[in-house]
Formats: sequence, structure tokens, C-alpha cells
Amino acid sequence: MLTHFSNARRVVVKLGTNLLTTGDGEMDEARVKSFCDQVARLRQKNIQVILVSSGAVGLGMGKLGLEKRPKLIEKLQACAAVGQSILTQTWQKHFEPFGLVVGQILLTRDDVRGRRRHVAIMNTIETLLREGVVPILNENDSVSAEELEIKFGDNDILSALVASLTKSDVLAILTTVKGLLDLDNGDHLIPIVENITPEIEALAKGTTSKTSIGGMISKIEAAKVATHSGCGVFFGAGYAENILTDLIEGKAEGTFFIPSDNPLESKKRWLAYFEKPQGQICVDAGAVKALKENGSSLLAKGILKCDSDFAADSLIEVADESGKVFARGLTRFTSDQLQSIVGKSSEEISQAFPERKKFEVIHRDDLVVIA
Repeated sequence: MLTHFSNARRVVVKLGTNLLTTGDGEMDEARVKSFCDQVARLRQKNIQVILVSSGAVGLGMGKLGLEKRPKLIEKLQACAAVGQSILTQTWQKHFEPFGLVVGQILLTRDDVRGRRRHVAIMNTIETLLREGVVPILNENDSVSAEELEIKFGDNDILSALVASLTKSDVLAILTTVKGLLDLDNGDHLIPIVENITPEIEALAKGTTSKTSIGGMISKIEAAKVATHSGCGVFFGAGYAENILTDLIEGKAEGTFFIPSDNPLESKKRWLAYFEKPQGQICVDAGAVKALKENGSSLLAKGILKCDSDFAADSLIEVADESGKVFARGLTRFTSDQLQSIVGKSSEEISQAFPERKKFEVIHRDDLVVIA
């Protein structure tokens, strides 16, 4: 038995659109009822449960008679507006026999980026849990044009951010497949992933569903976020009987992602996953090694180019010579200043900026390696 899962006291459960709806855009009420029963049983074991429920757009499509996911943002938003009320009402209907009340929270990516709203969301969830309410979160697709347009991941990434934000022990991403599969090896199930390596990432495939936008690629990305935050992750088939209670008892079939032994501290989680980067710089191989292996600060000498426009104290991405982003951090220089000191030593910078006492472009305390 994986002790991290069996000892869990707080669980985030992400439920995908295809799991909760039938092919004609209607809620699968029998399945919703089953999940409500399982959540109630977990609550009896003093395990708090936060639900991240997809399905609003799919339900709206059904009500509006649409067979394909719309491409126009405003039509997607209309589907979400119609479907969200159905989604929440259905959850409340099936939780009521267990004496449980649901609390709906709709989020956009900006809600978890901004520090003030970030804290407000965390406090709201904590209060709901203390009051015995089951929080049900979904992306606010009816107003969130950006996330709809860039295919946020059918709530996969959102569920990982919520797990990190709430310091949950386990994130269970339930879908219509039994876990992470090696499709080139007879659909072999990968039972345990200790580290998300390039080989593990290569197993991920997208989705061809007409209602979903996630797929295994976004789920792997979600697992990275959660495990780096110290949260264990499970991928499994949501249609399996008693999947949630079996998960806590260590009996569920699926893929377990083991949380990092050295989870990111709060500030570095913020830098890595919550705030939006304002620009990007490219560094040489020596700087890559210094940052990734030695935990060093980034100096101007290792920077190759800066093509972005940003202010001092902005969060920026750091890419290697191939263009792969491997770190993020808060820059002490503006983009204009950086362009004038690219490749220069601290001595040369001190001559250009004699008023400065610190010459690191990004101090190691303000930098996080993400790849």
C-alpha cells in the first residue's frame, strides 16, 4: 500500500466531461450519485474532499443542440453559461440524501495568479471545508476567453493548482481510461511513476473527444505541478466501482505518481505555476548547468539574448540555447538594461550601473527550475 495515499486527509478529485455526461450532452446521474456516495464515505473517515468538476460546456452543447465543440469563443461561453447551472444543481441534488451541501467556486487563471485573489480563494475553500461543505470548482468558462482559447486542459491544470493551493495530500484525476498506458506495448498500464521523465512524457497522447479538450498530455503536466508541490497524484478510471474509497485503501487500479521528496516552498511554487511570465531570456550552457546543478543565481555573463520587453521585478522565463524553458524567476533589471549588459561581467556592470550594489540578474532565492 502506498502510505501517502492511505494517510491522506485532504483529497482533490478532478472529474472529466466524458465521465460525467452521456453522449447526448446529459448528465450521467447514476455516476454522479455514485461519486456523492463515495465522497460521503470519505467524509465519514474524516477525509476532506474538494471536487473539480468539468462538464459545463458539454452540458450546454446538449441543451443547445450542438454536436461539435464550437470554435467561436462567444459560443463556447454561451454553452458554459447554460451548462454550469445544470452541473451544480445535479451535484446538489445527489448530495442532499447524504446531508451534504455544495459550494460552487468558478475560477479563471487570473484568479489564481493575483496574490490578493489567490489568498481569498484559499480562505474561501478553507472556510467551506470547516463548515462541512463540499467545494465544487470549475473554470469560469462563461467569461474566461483566454483559457478557452488556449485550451486550458479541461480543468487538469486547474485541479493541480487547487491541490497545490490547498496543500492537499492527493490529487485524483479520474477519466475514462484506467491510467497512464504504454500504447506501443499492448496498452500496458504503468502502475507507479516515481519521476516524470522524458520517457514518461512521451507516453502521453492527446484527445479526439468532441467535448473534452484535455487528454493525457495535460494530465501529465498537472501531475508535474502537483508532485512538485508535495501532492501525490492518481490517474484512474472513474467508472470503476468504489474508485475513491479503493484509492484511499490502496486498492485502486491506475497510475500512482509519487510526490517529490523535496517539494517546492510556497514562494517557488508561486513563481513556477501561478504567476504569468512577462518575458523571456536565453542563456548559454554554462548558465544552464549553474542554475540546474549548482543552485546558483543567474548572472548577465551567461545571458545570450533578451528579445522581450519587461520591467524590473517582473517574472520572466529562462530558456536554453534550443529555446526550451527550464526556469523562471524575478529579474532585477529591466529588459532595456539587460540588453545593454548581455554577456558582461559583474565588474563591467558595476561600471555601467555604479549605483547598484547587487549584480545578479535573478537571485537564486527568486528563481525556480521547472524542467
